[in-house]
Amino acid sequence: MTASQATIGIIGGSGLYEMAGVSDLREVWVPTPFGEPSDALMVGQLEGQAVAFLPRHGRGHRHPPHDINYRANVWALKSLGVRWVVSVSAVGSLREGIQPGELVLVDQFIDRTRARSSTFFDQGVVGHVGFGDPCCPVLRQALTQAAEAEHLPFHPEGTYVVIDGPTFSTRAESLLYRSWGADVIGMTNLPEARLAREAQMAYATIAMATDYDCWHESEEAVTVSAVLAVMKKNVERAQRLVRAAIPRIADLPPSPTWSALEHAVMTHTITPEVRSRLGLLLDDRAHHGASHNGQ
Repeated sequence: MTASQATIGIIGGSGLYEMAGVSDLREVWVPTPFGEPSDALMVGQLEGQAVAFLPRHGRGHRHPPHDINYRANVWALKSLGVRWVVSVSAVGSLREGIQPGELVLVDQFIDRTRARSSTFFDQGVVGHVGFGDPCCPVLRQALTQAAEAEHLPFHPEGTYVVIDGPTFSTRAESLLYRSWGADVIGMTNLPEARLAREAQMAYATIAMATDYDCWHESEEAVTVSAVLAVMKKNVERAQRLVRAAIPRIADLPPSPTWSALEHAVMTHTITPEVRSRLGLLLDDRAHHGASHNGQ
């Protein structure tokens, strides 16, 4: 493994790579066929493991959720050798039992986004990847064990409805999502999770509840100032969870998501142009699960 490679990737805010315990941090710009990622990746050591951190919105929070280059972000992580992706995201709670300040280890998504580029398989190649269980159960188990060890207030599962934003929901929408069985609401984890699956990377989400959205009659409408106040507490808890999870992730057995492309690509004749553009994904089909942690 070179100095710029890592098998574990963390997508979230800059507060994650600025946490205590991160050392040997270096900035790595990764070119992709889909343009520039949100920012340079920050690669460093955490708990004895090489970890790549990606600020989803860019440093200084420059990119709104609907305009993030998700394909470039996932491609950049894949290029560095990442096999395990932990996504840290702020969400609104749609359940009384999920209180602001608590963490949710999401296991399902509902996609309400409309105009985001959500697949690598277009323009000359067709791939149908299974996505019934969008978050890797192997990785989620490691996060669950770490949260228990740290005695963090968390929920071991939950359904995350993803909206475009950047505005928050209407009250009617919020009530509708509750009726669907959604537990939290946010703006960032799709198509991120879909693309990670297409890239044969294990993906899991740490959702940080910051508010009760607007369905809760005793709560005022969601405001940025209220969200930021709770976020400060959430970030510290997310940092603790990530630090505790890293050694567990390093010891995990291969994920079933590493073979997601084994029978997914339907196109029989792949042109040199497509091969050149998507070789990072297509060539990896023959190497899934070949060694522990991809190392």
